[in-house]
Amino acid sequence: MRMGAPITVGVDGFAESPPAAHWAAREALLRDLRLRLIHAWNPPSPPAPALPHEDDQSYWSQRLLTDLVGELRDTHPGLRVSAELAPRETVPALLDAARDAEMLVLGSSGRDTPGGFLLGSTGRQILAHGVHPVIMVHADDQPLTADVAVGVSLRQPNEEALRFAFDAAARRGGVLRAVHAGTSGPGHGEAVGHEEAAGDEEEPGAEGALEAALRPWRERYPGVPVAEALTAERPALGVVHTASGSGLLVLGRDETEPGPVPHLGSVIHAAVHHAPCPVAVVPRG
Repeated sequence: MRMGAPITVGVDGFAESPPAAHWAAREALLRDLRLRLIHAWNPPSPPAPALPHEDDQSYWSQRLLTDLVGELRDTHPGLRVSAELAPRETVPALLDAARDAEMLVLGSSGRDTPGGFLLGSTGRQILAHGVHPVIMVHADDQPLTADVAVGVSLRQPNEEALRFAFDAAARRGGVLRAVHAGTSGPGHGEAVGHEEAAGDEEEPGAEGALEAALRPWRERYPGVPVAEALTAERPALGVVHTASGSGLLVLGRDETEPGPVPHLGSVIHAAVHHAPCPVAVVPRG
């Protein structure tokens, strides 16, 4: 945890924002951190003529934040929360806010919704380029449980994702479910979290490799019960199925190749659309 960094949540006027803000509020209290609401909007250019405040976009943007702050304070006593308008393009505003945050939380449309991300391409850009964990909260997520699921790469474990997952399970008092998908047993398959090479090479001893990847984190978090799982399902299916019954799914993200449409990989794409719980995407350090 970086000292003094808040949990930041991107807010817009759609129905996905309040569930994301309430999830972020619970997480802020769990971690004893501040909550920061950000609403990005593009002011008219050139400036519009003076209008009554009820016709002013900034008035309604500020009203959105004020109402949500009041709702959060009423629902989560003791929450330290602030809100601000960012008169900028949404993606750069949120990426800048994420750099100073412990994590960035965004709302996602319900499962099986075309696009499936906050404001269409916005969520995709943030997930691909955020420098700290990005959490996508579905509008229709099931009630929270304490368990945390994490996808584990055997060839090149994402240590940041494992740290985040173990820490989250420790704070919640739940079981950590560690899954390596796309293997039929020792000597086959590739790991969830290493999208580019999924399933293309054999590795000896998948069980031993999974145990080795988890061992230093089990030693660091001895109070966290760990359930290890190997599945022959394709990674995109295996990780979603393993997350059933968990309150959070954690996935690692490798460096994103530059391009107009960022490639997130099939596992992250499937999880954000279909996982039954919030999804944390953690970039490799």
